[in-house]
Amino acid sequence: MRQRILKVHPNDNVIVALTDIKAGEQLSYQNENYTVLDDVQAKHKFLTTDLKAGEEVIMYGVLVGKAQTDLKRGNVITTSNLKHAALGFETGERKTDWVKPDVSAWQNRTFMGFHREDGSVGTANYWLVIPMVFCENRNIDVLQETLTGSLGYKRKNNYQSQAEQLIALYKNGAKTDELLQAEVFVEETHQKTERVFPNVDGIKFLKHEGGCGGIRQDSETLCGLLAGYITHPNCAGATVLSLGCQNAQVSILQSEIAKRDPNFSKPLYILEQQKIGTEADMLSWAIKQTLAGLAKANECTRQPAPLSKITIGLECGGSDGFSGISANPAIGYTSDLLVALGGTVILAEFPELCGVEQNLSDRCTTVEQAERFSNLMRTYEKRAEEAGSGFDMNPSPGNIKDGLITDAIKSAGAAKKGGTSPVVEVLDYPEKVTKPGLNLLCTPGNDVESTTAEVGSGANVVLFTTGLGTPTGNPIVPVVKLSSNTTLYNRMSDIIDINTGTVIEGEETIEEAGARILDYVIAVASGEIEVCAVKHGQDDFIPWKRGVSL
Repeated sequence: MRQRILKVHPNDNVIVALTDIKAGEQLSYQNENYTVLDDVQAKHKFLTTDLKAGEEVIMYGVLVGKAQTDLKRGNVITTSNLKHAALGFETGERKTDWVKPDVSAWQNRTFMGFHREDGSVGTANYWLVIPMVFCENRNIDVLQETLTGSLGYKRKNNYQSQAEQLIALYKNGAKTDELLQAEVFVEETHQKTERVFPNVDGIKFLKHEGGCGGIRQDSETLCGLLAGYITHPNCAGATVLSLGCQNAQVSILQSEIAKRDPNFSKPLYILEQQKIGTEADMLSWAIKQTLAGLAKANECTRQPAPLSKITIGLECGGSDGFSGISANPAIGYTSDLLVALGGTVILAEFPELCGVEQNLSDRCTTVEQAERFSNLMRTYEKRAEEAGSGFDMNPSPGNIKDGLITDAIKSAGAAKKGGTSPVVEVLDYPEKVTKPGLNLLCTPGNDVESTTAEVGSGANVVLFTTGLGTPTGNPIVPVVKLSSNTTLYNRMSDIIDINTGTVIEGEETIEEAGARILDYVIAVASGEIEVCAVKHGQDDFIPWKRGVSL
């Protein structure tokens, strides 16, 4: 019989419902009996002990909240009876010993990637077209419309035929009700046309709303992010459109590129509209130079590379009460496997590390890195509080509805993505990852801002866990979507790549799921599997404007 409840950590005083439980039901777990006093929806938690108002609720072995009223053993915890609370943290002793997993099954494995002159290896091969400022977005649109279809990168619109069928019915006199009830054929295909440059996976257009106005630091940070994409191993080269007078000057971009790759040698074409003159002249030059760059990019082909050249970005979005006990710890084990193989992982979303700071600080390999992590966390939270918010306001309505009652509950589960290895470096946005191992990167918890940042720092695959479902992707890096529960996997199979609900159902251990995920990552990195976000052309790109964003 399937297990109905789970205690995540021996020190916890809450139990997770794996299925819906009715008030009055009696359940047994590890030789202890519980009578549930309230209806408990799957993913939510009930208490294992009586609590007085102000007493602590423990989950994942850490403080996640305090009771707002007196509560009884068997009561469900809710936003009305529990308030956010988290442990303080300080720079303590280094605790960097860890038990490396057995990686013998992958020791001699390789993936097929695109080798760059700086020694990095891409999991894809893209050309970028980038505006320095939002004023150039319309010109970017013109280039996208001009080049995407002509080069064979425009995907078939599956819904065009549906619209055409309904329009034909309307023209033939169909009324509103008839249109709503009409049976129309929808093509279920993601067929691609033949590419002019078969070794180039696509041409991507990174539109944004920055580059001028705001504060100068916003433009400087934007230039750092764009430099991260241009120097990224998945990028073969770039065409850059500049107006000329904006804060985000080309010289700043060039300086940021040099920081990341002092010997930068990729094709890079920069066009400044105020120097060139007419829009037509600039776009004509942009088309010529982009096609010349694509011809050069097409010369690069996939070659074998060690798994140590894989850098995984770890992300979660639309999380639920199962995320922290299935999908997140599963990719945490994948992270440990990759680190043991000499690879790199990036754990970001600093608002979602609230409550586990001490553990992460202790795992930093040096005191300097631990102090940098503490300073970034404290500064970030202070800025949020000054803006009238705070980390406690991070959980979304969807998170709360599905069992993540406080930010500390959400964070303790989210941190599981990082596995157990030492933290080799702490980075501030938009710095580049330079050390193999587990890296912490300061980003918001916002899905797209954080994913955008992880790729800008060097992730060439992103593992993205979700309990509620999200289509998020990235322009140049495959974003692998993992569901925390089987119901979601079955309901939204068109946007989910991997199901870890098998862990909840007892069909698979966390370690077995983590190993399966690593095999999948290798296939994705080799171009053998096209993930759902790529199939749908989900090219989400949102730079973090360095204000308060949770």
